[in-house]
Amino acid sequence: MYAVIEDGSHQYKVEEGDTFEVQRHDLEDGQDSLTFDQIVMVGGEGVDAPKIGQPYVAGAKVTAKVVAELKGDKITIVKYRRRKDSRTKMGHRQRYLRVTVDKIEA
Repeated sequence: MYAVIEDGSHQYKVEEGDTFEVQRHDLEDGQDSLTFDQIVMVGGEGVDAPKIGQPYVAGAKVTAKVVAELKGDKITIVKYRRRKDSRTKMGHRQRYLRVTVDKIEA
């Protein structure tokens, strides 16, 4: 069974046991799992598969365990305006959560 979940502005196709990165969420102290309830589609073998939501599948959810918190690569942003003696250099480093899918409920 697989599901297409929506988290923030991203969509992910996941199956049970998959490990993937999502953008960082603010977690409570001791919280080690996430529940995704915005399920766009659920598919797999069977008579009633796939289920496509309008916009989300009712009653479906995906439970995932947080494995690690990581940082992405550093991105350097340079702005330069010619003939104005103006230069700006900034950096950004995105933070991610690595999660493993435990269960898909449809």
